[in-house]
Amino acid sequence: MKGMLDGQVAIVTGAGRGIGAATAKLMAAQGASVVVSDLDASPSEAIASEIRRDGGKAISVPGDVTNLAFPETIMKATIEKYGMLHILVNNAGYTWDGVVQKTTDEQWNAIIDVHLGAPFRMIRAAVPYMREAAKTEMAAGATPEPRCIINVSSTSGLHGNAGQINYASAKMGIVGMTKTVAKEWGQFNIRCNAVAFGTIETRLIQPKEEGEQITMQGQVIQLGIPQHMRDMMTMMIPLGRTGTPEEAAGGILLLASPFASYITGHILEVTGGFGI
Repeated sequence: MKGMLDGQVAIVTGAGRGIGAATAKLMAAQGASVVVSDLDASPSEAIASEIRRDGGKAISVPGDVTNLAFPETIMKATIEKYGMLHILVNNAGYTWDGVVQKTTDEQWNAIIDVHLGAPFRMIRAAVPYMREAAKTEMAAGATPEPRCIINVSSTSGLHGNAGQINYASAKMGIVGMTKTVAKEWGQFNIRCNAVAFGTIETRLIQPKEEGEQITMQGQVIQLGIPQHMRDMMTMMIPLGRTGTPEEAAGGILLLASPFASYITGHILEVTGGFGI
């Protein structure tokens, strides 16, 4: 059967686990050639290998999205392997929580950069392969191929969230970025949308008491949320449960698919009804 993304090339950042991994696998299953990227090389390679094992097409390009050189690195690897780019999913990120009075400049800058600065630099690095490629097609008298950018936001950005001043600010900022790119690049048949996730079962919402950590630039950061907050959030979801990474990936696929060909500048809430 023909996949919805046959012949298309997609970059997915933060694709070594969770929502990003589910998105990479779902897009590959729909026919896309996927560039899997994660901060950690091991999970990045593992997801790319799993896709190839299942008959899909994928390469792994691990790296830190906040490294100023990384956007050009991943774009170069993508074009060298596949020769084109149709879909860019800016998913990479993490949380480093703190209430306003206790949030340091280091916390603020790190989260703003990974969730807002990095997506901007990725979009800018994609200009030759998306915007300029479309202009070339138009100059030749052809309708430009459909291309799209999908950014990841959050209910924390749309509604604010206690203890997440940095994350909420960045995730609201991505809304403004999304709408601006949609307005600027729509004339080139490039759509730009965002997905605002609620409580999806990733390591970012696991009970903080379980003690999962990551190390960023030498700083050990505690992930997760307190169990009592997790329980409260779940009670406020009309569907009565948290979402799975696969359900989250479904929202991203929807916006990348031909069924969203007339949707741009939109923020799709994938939350089980949380926040309505």
